[in-house]
Amino acid sequence: MVYSKYLIGVIGVLIGIASIFLTGTKSLFVISILFIPVLIRFFFKNFEVSVVGLLILRSALDPFTDRGLTGAFAVGLSGLTIIYTIVRLLSKQKVQIDSFFCFFALWVVLQGLWVVLLPLGGLGFGGEYLSDAVREWVRIFSWLMAYLLTLQLKERLSPEKFVNYLFLALAIPIGVAFLQLLVPDRLLPTFLAINRNQESLRINGTLGVANTFATFLVFFIGLTYWKLNNTQKRLPWVLLLIVLVFFLVNTQTLVGITMLLVLIPCLILSQLNFRNLISSVLLISLMFGIFLNTDFGQERLASIAQTPLFNSDIDISRAVLLSSQDSNSFNWRIAQWTALLNHWKFSPVLGYGLQMTDYLGPMFAWAHNDYIRVLVEEGVVGFTLFLLFLGTQLLRLLRLIVSPLTVKSQKSFCLTLFANMLAIMVGMLTENIWSHTALFFYWFSISAIANWSWGDPEGKLVLTPEPKIRLTHFG
Repeated sequence: MVYSKYLIGVIGVLIGIASIFLTGTKSLFVISILFIPVLIRFFFKNFEVSVVGLLILRSALDPFTDRGLTGAFAVGLSGLTIIYTIVRLLSKQKVQIDSFFCFFALWVVLQGLWVVLLPLGGLGFGGEYLSDAVREWVRIFSWLMAYLLTLQLKERLSPEKFVNYLFLALAIPIGVAFLQLLVPDRLLPTFLAINRNQESLRINGTLGVANTFATFLVFFIGLTYWKLNNTQKRLPWVLLLIVLVFFLVNTQTLVGITMLLVLIPCLILSQLNFRNLISSVLLISLMFGIFLNTDFGQERLASIAQTPLFNSDIDISRAVLLSSQDSNSFNWRIAQWTALLNHWKFSPVLGYGLQMTDYLGPMFAWAHNDYIRVLVEEGVVGFTLFLLFLGTQLLRLLRLIVSPLTVKSQKSFCLTLFANMLAIMVGMLTENIWSHTALFFYWFSISAIANWSWGDPEGKLVLTPEPKIRLTHFG
């Protein structure tokens, strides 16, 4: 019954979005103005349902990025969170925060310096690129708001239940991925179809590109493994784990498999026993067997052999030259990284500005290495802050893991998040993980519950709801 409430809420929002697209952008503006008071009133009156419903919905929005829906969602979610926080403060009610939120907020504020410095001429680029920088900052800010919004569910919802509800975010991406495997592109809506000629059968669900879908799946594979080891009803989670690995293999992405190869050993070491060891070896063997049995998998591994990493006859300079002649994406990455680092030398301290790597390099493309991206965009100063931001999250999880106050289920949960963060950081070496908005949206939502009270491992605790806020001025 509880699940049905959230599903009804999500379906209602999807119907509303469909209606908006059918009636056009002008109607979108009118409808938004008319329904803002109603939506805010519903949000306050049904807070828990609204928050979880919004979080679940995010995984279905990327196909509409070109229509501005993901940006509107980020702004809308941030606006709702700010309004909710202000109303609670004015009514002298408690606003849940923790020490990491304060650090996160400070880091986001510091990221705003690169937005301010851009039009002032303090960076490698000028004010004509300000809109790109603002969009990037708003995207990062929305993650902070997702973290803050999730914190407000503390003492209203048990952490185990919250994780269970968030698994519903898999439904639409997995459903679309299933259609992409079975249904010809010509029968799919344009925004759901994939280019089978150029990308073989690299499914992407609703996450835009195959790599983004892959990192999303790896994240939920980690959570599924945690559920598998912290529940008495194991069969549903075993089946879900098989489904997620199946779709991960069908994304045909090396970054997804690489991240999984980091994730699984970390999870095994956290709960090392014979059963987990054997099952993990079988899982990895099956995954590699399926991947290597595809033409794309064999092609990707062959291309790795023609890079400086595995071929001593090819140095970096030759790889850069080869990148313009062959279709080896690894040599192209080396060429891209080399070009970006050469640009960085002209603005080493503060870089060129947020999102500016898109305008640098030989192909004006993404960096395909988030560390180089941050170094070029924000210089040594921003790069140091970025490493500090990632490292602080790892240290926070480690402190919870070793704390004597941490219960068993919470400890294993934090170990799962720690393994996921390590996998993400490894993936950042060759991919644009930092641009995977949905992944970090769920990462920060989930990590917000790490230091909640985990005294009810089965999630059966009935919590007394806080008094509802009366919004008389909204009707």
